[in-house]
Amino acid sequence: MKCERNTCQQDASATNHSDYTVEIVKARKTILKRRVSPRAPRRNPAGSAITAPWKLRKSGSLKILQLEPFLELPWLVHGFSTRPGGVSELNGEKVLNLSFMDWDENQRVEENRRRFQAAIGAEDFRLALMKQIHSDVIHVFRREPAEACRGDASVTKRPGLLLAVQTADCVPILLADPKKRTVAAVHAGWSGTLGRIAEKTVGCMRLEFGSRPEDLLAAVGPSIGPCCYEVGAEFVPRFMAQFADAAEYFDEPRSGEEPNPLQWLNMAPPGHQPPPKNVHLDLRRANVSQLLAAGLRVQNIFVSDLCTACHTDLFFSYRKEGVQSGRLMTVIGVGTAKQ
Repeated sequence: MKCERNTCQQDASATNHSDYTVEIVKARKTILKRRVSPRAPRRNPAGSAITAPWKLRKSGSLKILQLEPFLELPWLVHGFSTRPGGVSELNGEKVLNLSFMDWDENQRVEENRRRFQAAIGAEDFRLALMKQIHSDVIHVFRREPAEACRGDASVTKRPGLLLAVQTADCVPILLADPKKRTVAAVHAGWSGTLGRIAEKTVGCMRLEFGSRPEDLLAAVGPSIGPCCYEVGAEFVPRFMAQFADAAEYFDEPRSGEEPNPLQWLNMAPPGHQPPPKNVHLDLRRANVSQLLAAGLRVQNIFVSDLCTACHTDLFFSYRKEGVQSGRLMTVIGVGTAKQ
């Protein structure tokens, strides 16, 4: 576990790549039999209904997704941004893009961030962003970082520091310890998930601040769902080698290496297999499994079932929109009881 204590040095084992730009496969029509997670039932993509314990709160032109159990903690501030509102212009609409993109102006992004922080009551907080590298690197902030650190998760109990991760399909996870008043923000794409970043972040909270996993609350925010996250079949053996329950993460747990009993009927020479078909991966389920393995109670894990690729009216999705997509921001911080 790489639990960096308020340092901002690059970890040599972290690969500098993006889950949004590698291993992308073309979308195709398939007939799939999917396993449905009991905590993340699928919805009709035509609707964007928000159900308890999640709530979508309006603040001016902005819409902020929040979790009711987190709102019950008077010292905690948090929020999952959405697409509507803001001052950025994308395809003729005003959007709340919260990352510096080639198509957007820096001043607009900065204004969007100001409005987002104000909407959740964190206008006086210091925003602690990271240079996300799709790794298992976790930073512990006991004081304000002097610069953006390279990594994909952060932990703190320092008041006034707003931990943040940015996504456009990957899984954003917030952790809160009501007893120790410690919080964490996690960015989990397929690479970070394979590296067990969610599980390691819980371990980091336990190591650095004495948190007990059974006390933690977890909010797993909107991300690309298994309905839309199509990956190469080579992902199956990679996950199977790491997780005992990995077969539950895929619609069809096959790698393309299985024997083909009909190979003699193929036009290809004997012994040559047809190209393996793509599979659908449930990143949310994989991360929930890690949180449970880390010791969290199932009743303390709250999963949004909204798919970012299905609901581009409400979220950004790199898989659906490509380079012309914006970025969402998920934040959490320790404030005071008054906040």
